[in-house]
Amino acid sequence: MKVLAAMSGGVDSAVAAARAVEAGHDVVGVHLALSRMPGTLRTGSRGCCTIEDSSDAQRAANIIGIPYYVWDFSERFKLDVVDDFIAEYEAGRTPNPCMRCNERIKFAALLEKALDLGFDAVATGHYATILTDADGNRELHRASAWAKDQSYVLGVLTADQLAHSMFPLGATPSKALVRAEAAERGFSVANKPDSHDICFIPDGDTRGWLADKVGTLPGGEIVERDGTVVGSHDGARGFTVGQRRGLHLGSLAEDGRRRFVLEVKPATNTVVVGPREALAIAEIAGSRFTWAGVAPQHPEIAFECEVQIRAHADPVPAVAQVVPVDAAGAAGAAGSGDAVVELVIRPHEPLIGVSPGQTAVVYVGTRVLGQTTIDRTASAVDVPVSVA
Repeated sequence: MKVLAAMSGGVDSAVAAARAVEAGHDVVGVHLALSRMPGTLRTGSRGCCTIEDSSDAQRAANIIGIPYYVWDFSERFKLDVVDDFIAEYEAGRTPNPCMRCNERIKFAALLEKALDLGFDAVATGHYATILTDADGNRELHRASAWAKDQSYVLGVLTADQLAHSMFPLGATPSKALVRAEAAERGFSVANKPDSHDICFIPDGDTRGWLADKVGTLPGGEIVERDGTVVGSHDGARGFTVGQRRGLHLGSLAEDGRRRFVLEVKPATNTVVVGPREALAIAEIAGSRFTWAGVAPQHPEIAFECEVQIRAHADPVPAVAQVVPVDAAGAAGAAGSGDAVVELVIRPHEPLIGVSPGQTAVVYVGTRVLGQTTIDRTASAVDVPVSVA
């Protein structure tokens, strides 16, 4: 096949491109320039898609012996990932920019351009596996090395996108073997640190970055779940559910325990805090869901699955189903005139610290069945009633 290899400048994508060539494909390498600050340089394992990364990808492509190009996707990245990230935080949600990048850049904009140019598939260095069922349908599965498995961040892929995707590293038992292979091939990136954190906030200071981009909000109140005011803040934007540090409350709760952020309410510029057990969530739901491959035949019937809410979280047994909801967001009768649907997931044991905006990926065994952006959560702990 004619394959476009997405080369980030890291060791995984370099080895993936080399393996695609050895599999007999006609391969072209491409690096996506996503930064609007082309002079930005990587600091250790922070940041990605910099000039340094582009140069590393170029050297790997030269060794492999494939054509190499740099495509400027910075405007699309700003609109679909960075601006979305800002909008989600302004709405009091916790976004996952890596999911949005895979969904809208690497497997939407890039794949669309690749197909227009006559390529058959896009290959990346993600650790995931594509299998084919008895009817010839492609399915997304976990990689053989669960410690490195990246199927979670690929949960946004649709059946059409899976049909044109390649993950040459999916069957590799460990990252150490990939690094050893890179060294044998003479790649300078063999020991390059893996990137982490948000690529466009390489220093990790999300609140400072948001303040620089969109300004600061006026101060507001920090309240308990019953409405009791326990402190103040200098702007709700940037707080995340589950956060413990940075609240500056000055004292512990009456029971002597620390408080955690339970909810962020941008409309009232309020941060709600409470004990750790109040982070327990009994139900999550989202209307923006997709299926990775063939959809369940009857998703309206509750089915057993596992749900994963973070890239490195453990999967949790759950029950999921597609449920009609009315325009007000309450459960509605099937077939009602204003009905929309959402994917509702009820874990067998409560999830801890889940926030709207996060992505819930649903698995059946090793297969990624689908995903949803979480719109709402239901607490497993009753909210106390104020006696004031």
